[in-house]
Amino acid sequence: MEQNLQVATFAGGCFWCTEAVFNRLEGVERVVSGYTGGHIKNPAYREICTGRTGHAEAIQIFYDQARISYKELLEIFFATHDPTTLNRQGNDVGTQYRSAIFFSDDYQRDEALDFIRFLEQEQVFKNPITTEVVKLETFYNAEDYHQDYYNLNKDQPYCQFIINPKIKKLKETFTNKLKKQTN
Repeated sequence: MEQNLQVATFAGGCFWCTEAVFNRLEGVERVVSGYTGGHIKNPAYREICTGRTGHAEAIQIFYDQARISYKELLEIFFATHDPTTLNRQGNDVGTQYRSAIFFSDDYQRDEALDFIRFLEQEQVFKNPITTEVVKLETFYNAEDYHQDYYNLNKDQPYCQFIINPKIKKLKETFTNKLKKQTN
């Protein structure tokens, strides 16, 4: 089944947050936290945190397009982070927290650009969208302790105060898109 999966790569601030959101969706088989969009090979978290490598904290979503479409992933991506703040999500500030869609083919690029145009036409957001749409070059998996962080650390204050509200919004807004057994 793994070979039939599509891959989407999004950066929407802290990867712990975006991973927690997308892991809960029906049709999403796996989400991997990592780094992309920078200029050094094999970056480590301590380097990413400086903002000097050019990488964004990002996720790769492995999904079954027969169960959830790329457009639906885009809709959830834009609904669960603020795409109008340049290099920032809440208290997380720096280029590593930028909003970006890293496309792997023309289809993903066109879908992302069309969706952003739609959001702007409909004036969904009060401020202009700053989300970058750039070609995916290399994606580096983050260290093991970043993978599935929320599910393994729900009692941590960051999870309770930052991620829990995102999960709550996801459950309220996209109930029909959730896996049957999500917490």
